[in-house]
Amino acid sequence: MSAVTVERLEHVHVVTLSRPTVRNAVDRETAEALHTAFLAFEDDKDARVAVFHGAHGHFCSGWDLQHGARLAASGDDQTLSGLDFDVDDARAMGPMGPSRLRLRKPVIAAVSGAAVAGGMELALWCDLRLMEADAYFGIYCRRFGVPLIDGGTVRLPRLIGMGHAMDLILTGRKVEAPEALQMGLANRVVPTGTVREAAITLAQQLAAFPQATMRADRESAYAQWDLPLGEALQQEWQRGRERIPDALEGAVRFSAGHGRHGRF
Repeated sequence: MSAVTVERLEHVHVVTLSRPTVRNAVDRETAEALHTAFLAFEDDKDARVAVFHGAHGHFCSGWDLQHGARLAASGDDQTLSGLDFDVDDARAMGPMGPSRLRLRKPVIAAVSGAAVAGGMELALWCDLRLMEADAYFGIYCRRFGVPLIDGGTVRLPRLIGMGHAMDLILTGRKVEAPEALQMGLANRVVPTGTVREAAITLAQQLAAFPQATMRADRESAYAQWDLPLGEALQQEWQRGRERIPDALEGAVRFSAGHGRHGRF
């Protein structure tokens, strides 16, 4: 069975990681398969939202340390250190696979069980994170001297603030679902055994919205980091004004009685 499978549910792609013997840890071959799967999602004109899911009760336990031990024994240190990339390359592969991709479409992480070390970095790469009640995050690689090289030191502080991020980065401690929700690391917590279906339902809701406007707003939110306020507002306007015809079409629908009183 392939370590990475893709299920297409109309406009939603479900990318599933499945390496049960190592709690979905990622080796080089699996990283390449994940990278390929999300590039295919990006390039598919019918695909609107992806769900990133780990099979067999775990999201991902990080980089495959058994694989790393074999690399160490063989003297091969280029498998990871050779993954330098051009900052302008939005399709570059990271050590864990898709972590350097800058997609135009949203991805939802469906987190069950462990999402630790590089697996936590993959969840941080996603736009939204849904967690099962007994799932957990943690930078467990702290114990073994494995660095965060898939965006963890960048995305985590931006998501939850430097204080919380330093706590997790320095200690490597376990973060269970209630605390993850409280600090903004998780967007929603759902009952155990339901996260895949919950993520698909949310993805279908996002896929039903006018896509060009949603993507413009999403891109603006990412692009505004580190821009002065005036430049950030300017780039928001430049993206948004292209969608004014969509807004006028939406106004017509509203005037006809659609979507009133908070209905979606």
